Amino acid sequence: MASFLTDNEDLLYYLNEGVDWTALAEVTEYGWRTPDGFKNGKDAKEFYSEVAHAMGELVADQLAPRAAEIDREGTRLENGEAVESPSMKEFFDALRGADMHKLCIPRELGGLNAPILLYFLCGEMIARGDLACMNHFAFHGGMAMAALAYSVEEGTTKFDVGAGRIASTRFGEEIAEIARGDAWGCMDITEPNAGSDMAALRTRGEEDEQGNWSVTGQKIFITSGHGKYHFVVARTEDAKDPNDPFAGLAGLSMFFVKTYDDLPDGTRKRYVALERVEEKLGHHGSVTASLAFERAPARLIGQRGQGFKYMLVLMNGARLGVGFESVGLAEAAYRMAKAYAEERRSMGKAIARHEMLADYLDEMRTDIQAMRALGVAGALNEEMSQKLKLIGPFAGNGSPADRDRAKRGLAHHTALARRFTPLLKYFATEKAVEIARRNMQIHGGVGYMREYGAEKLLRDSLVLPVYEGTSQIQSLMAMKDTLLGIIKRPQAFVTRMGQARWRAVSSRDPLEKRVAKLQTLSMSTQQFLVTRTAAGKIKSLADVPVGKWREVLTEQWDPKRDFALAMLHAERLTRILIDEAVAELLLEQAKAHPHRRDVLERWLDRAELRSKALHEEITTTGDRILASLTAHANGAERAAAE
Repeated sequence: MASFLTDNEDLLYYLNEGVDWTALAEVTEYGWRTPDGFKNGKDAKEFYSEVAHAMGELVADQLAPRAAEIDREGTRLENGEAVESPSMKEFFDALRGADMHKLCIPRELGGLNAPILLYFLCGEMIARGDLACMNHFAFHGGMAMAALAYSVEEGTTKFDVGAGRIASTRFGEEIAEIARGDAWGCMDITEPNAGSDMAALRTRGEEDEQGNWSVTGQKIFITSGHGKYHFVVARTEDAKDPNDPFAGLAGLSMFFVKTYDDLPDGTRKRYVALERVEEKLGHHGSVTASLAFERAPARLIGQRGQGFKYMLVLMNGARLGVGFESVGLAEAAYRMAKAYAEERRSMGKAIARHEMLADYLDEMRTDIQAMRALGVAGALNEEMSQKLKLIGPFAGNGSPADRDRAKRGLAHHTALARRFTPLLKYFATEKAVEIARRNMQIHGGVGYMREYGAEKLLRDSLVLPVYEGTSQIQSLMAMKDTLLGIIKRPQAFVTRMGQARWRAVSSRDPLEKRVAKLQTLSMSTQQFLVTRTAAGKIKSLADVPVGKWREVLTEQWDPKRDFALAMLHAERLTRILIDEAVAELLLEQAKAHPHRRDVLERWLDRAELRSKALHEEITTTGDRILASLTAHANGAERAAAE
C-alpha cells in the first residue's frame, strides 16, 4: 500500500532515530504515573510508530487522490453557514474514523495521549497531500490542547497526583467534544484595521453587573472560522497612553466563545454571525471567515489584561504548525519536480541530468531536510516546555532533585523553543514558496496548466509567509531576542564566541570545524550590530544624569527606537541565524548517527557562502541605506508641511 511515511527516508529518521521519544513519552505520561498509560519508552514508541504508519497510508490512500477535487470544489457561504468541499468532508470522516483528532489529547479527556510532535509529523504528511486539509486538521487537537494549556495556566485544572491523572479541567467537555471529532476551535485576532498591530484591536469584551462577559466586534480572515469554539482577543481596557504604540497591548484580554449550539430539532442557534467566506488564491478547501460578535456570551480566560500573553501561547503552536505545513508542501513540490524532471527528456537526456536542474533538485532536497530538522527541534522543545509546566504538580510531589531537574529542564526547553520557532516560521515558509516556484519552473509550460498540479502548490504556498505572523515579524523577533540577549549577558556571549573560535582551529572533525567557523561568523555579525547599537545608545546619554547611566545601558532598551540599523538588517541577520542553527542541529545528528554527515555537508556547502555574503552586506551597506531612508523621510515631511 502507498504511504507518505515509508517513502520518506528523512521523515522515517525522526520516527526511528532522530528524536528521544522516551523523554517525550515520560513527560506525556506524567513521569510514567498514568494508570492506563505506557510505563516505558519502548512500548510508547511502538504505538507512536503505528500511528504514524497508519496516517501515512491514510493520507496516500484517502487524501492525495482527492486533492484536486478539494481545490476545485472549494467552500461557500449558504444561509449563514459555511459549506465545505464534499471531498474534504470525506477525508475528515476517514480521519475521525481513525481517531486522529484525539491523537494528542490526554486519555482522561477522551484522547490517545500521544505527543504533539507526533501530531505535527502527521500534519506534515497531510500537508503533502493537501495544504488546506492540514490547515483545518490543526484546529482540532491543537485547539483542544490550547484550551488545556490555558486552564492549567489560570489554575482551573485540578490534578489527582496519586492516581497520575487530570481530575478536572475547565474546558473538559469542549475538549472531549473535539476529541470525538464533533467540533473544532479557532483563534480570532485579526480585524479590518488591525493585523500584526494588535495594539489597534477594537473588539470589546464587557462585563455586566452579574459578572457575565460578552464580546462585541468584528473579526476577519479567521481560518476554520466556522468552528464552534473560538479563542477571541478583545479589548477590556483602553490604552493609558494613546501615544505609546505598545500601550494598547496591556488592555487586551482572552475570551472563550461558543459561536453556536445545534438543537435537538436539527436547527442551529448562532450566537456569532458568520458573515462571509473569503474567496482566496489558494487553500480553496479551507474556510476563511469573517465573523460578527454582538454581545456574544463569553468566558474570560485568566485575568483581564493578559490577552497578549495568552495569545503568544497559542501563536507559538500555530507558528510551529505552519512550519510543518510548509515542510509538507515543499515535500510535495520537490517530489513532483523530481518525478517530472526524471521523465522529461531534452537534448538527449532527462532534464534531471542537466547540471542546472540537478543543482536545483539537490538544493530543494537539502533545504527540506533543514526545514524538518528545525521544525522537529522547535516542536520538541516547545512540547517539553509546555508539558514540564503541565506535570509540575507531579514533580512537586517528588524529591528536591526531581523538582530541581524539572525547573532547569523547563528553562532550557523554553529558551530553545523561543530561539527556534521564529527561525522555523521564517525559513520554512519562505522556502516553501521558493520550492513551489522552482517546481513550476522545472515543469516549464505545463506547470502553468491546472492538470499537472504545480500551479496549485504555488498558489497554496503564497500565504505561508503571511499568516500567523509575517516573515518580517519573525525576523524582528529573532533579531530582538538575539541582540537583547547579548546586551543582558555580555560575558556569556564572549565565552560562546571564544569557544567557537577554539573549536574552529582545534576540532579533529572537519565538519565540526566548519560549523564552528559558521558560528564565529554569525557571532561576529551579532557583535557588529550590538556594537553599533551600543554606540548610538551611548551618544543618547548626553542629556541623562550620570547616576542613571547604568540603568539606561542595562535596562532601558527600546528595540523600535534604539535598533534602527539592526531592524534594517533583521532579515539578513535571521538568515545567518538559520544557517547557524540548522548547522548545529545537523552536527548533533551527525555525531549520534554518522549516516547524517552527508546532510550536514550538503547544508554547509551552501550555508557558508550564503552567510559570508550576508555578513558582508550587513557590515558594509547599513549607513548608506539608513541615510537614504532618512533623507527620503525628511523630504516627505517637508512636502507634507508645504
